[in-house]
Amino acid sequence: MLFRSELEALDAVFGALAHQARRTILAVLHARGGEMTSGAIAARFEHSWPTTSQHLSVLAKAGLVTIVMRGRERVYRLDAAKLHAVAGAWLDRFGPT
Repeated sequence: MLFRSELEALDAVFGALAHQARRTILAVLHARGGEMTSGAIAARFEHSWPTTSQHLSVLAKAGLVTIVMRGRERVYRLDAAKLHAVAGAWLDRFGPT
C-alpha cells in the first residue's frame, strides 16, 4: 500500500516525465555529466525561453533537478537518485515475485 506522500511523489515524477521535452532535458543533463546552465539547455530546443523555463520548473518541482546559482547563471543539476527512488520503487512493484 502506498502512502499519500509516495503517491504525491509518483504524480510529480511521472507528470514531469510525461512530456518529451522534459525527458530530453533529463537525458541531455545525464549525457553532459549531470549539470548544465539554463542557457545551454535552452539552446538545444527550438521553442521559446519561457517554454523551456516552464519545463525546467516542472522538473525542479518534481525534484528531478536542483538549481544552483553561479554568479548570474542558473545551473541545473540532475538528481538521478530521486528518479531511481521514486520511479524505480514503483517499477519494482511489478517485478517477478
